Amino acid sequence: MQKETMSSMQRVLTTLGHKEPDRVPFFLLLSLHGARELGLSIEEYFSKSEYVVEGQLRMLNKYRHDCLYPFFYTPIEVEAFGGEVLFYEDGPPNSGAPIIQKKSDIPSLTAPTVQETSCLVRVLSTIATLKEKAGEETPIIGVVVSPFSLPVMQMGLPAYIELLYGDPELFNKLMAVNTEFCISWSNAQLAAGATAICYFNPMASPTMVSRDMYLQTGFEVDKQTLSQIQGPTAFHLASGNALPIIDDLATMGTAAVGVSSLEDITALKEACRNKITLIGNLNGIEMRRWTPAQAEKKVKDLITAAASGGGFILSDNHGEIPWQVSEETLLAISEAVHKWGYYSTK
Repeated sequence: MQKETMSSMQRVLTTLGHKEPDRVPFFLLLSLHGARELGLSIEEYFSKSEYVVEGQLRMLNKYRHDCLYPFFYTPIEVEAFGGEVLFYEDGPPNSGAPIIQKKSDIPSLTAPTVQETSCLVRVLSTIATLKEKAGEETPIIGVVVSPFSLPVMQMGLPAYIELLYGDPELFNKLMAVNTEFCISWSNAQLAAGATAICYFNPMASPTMVSRDMYLQTGFEVDKQTLSQIQGPTAFHLASGNALPIIDDLATMGTAAVGVSSLEDITALKEACRNKITLIGNLNGIEMRRWTPAQAEKKVKDLITAAASGGGFILSDNHGEIPWQVSEETLLAISEAVHKWGYYSTK
């Protein structure tokens, strides 16, 4: 095994430049597991920024991965609009009843003010404290939901599909509000100390809508939004397929793309080479059942297929590792990266 000489920040920046760092960087995108580290319920854990800071620092030390992930939960953005969040004992929080009950609610919808919204302020406080403690050594990944995907929680998927295909005027009004919020929320996280923004947008995937429909609708929304985010971004499809739209994403200036475990990583690497960095694509659902030996093999195979030449960050395929994934498996993934992730050993 070679001795690591780069910091996590240097390692990630090197691979984003499509060069080989000292070791393959890897992100364990752990949010819920911090509650387990502190012996708290998931709801209590996210009630105070101090808990999330401590959880993230403990997991960074334990798993020796390459980022801090101050992501709370996806429906925090709906909560910011006044919506309900439902907490569970063994899984991620979910949004409650849609805040948009009927299409006629859309014209009166207004974007929340980030600095005046308590749930968002907790996240900003978490980022700022992590920045104080980590400095420039470790990337801090902020998270937003694309304006194009947020309506799935705001109004429910069936109603949103009807809006998308059937009412362009109201669709554009909703996109305007969501875009205003997304830009403000992204830039507030960057100002607090986030290194980059993970821009979650599963609706952009051909798994959800056709490429033609995306190019007519969400593509323009994403271009406008990303152009006004004042820092690097990673476009994450949250398990959705990416290959048919890789070239489209590469034109937006985003640095990386989170890809599905259902796609061929070799084909993805060829499509992305020297254009956009791959993040992925370990299957988080299957990960719940892996033995340490299986975890090592999955990691080794993925590194062999995708790491050469840089432009690759090993991670899960969804952007959030399930609560049911054991500490034993996470440690096995970490050990495997530190064993097989040195480019000269392959």
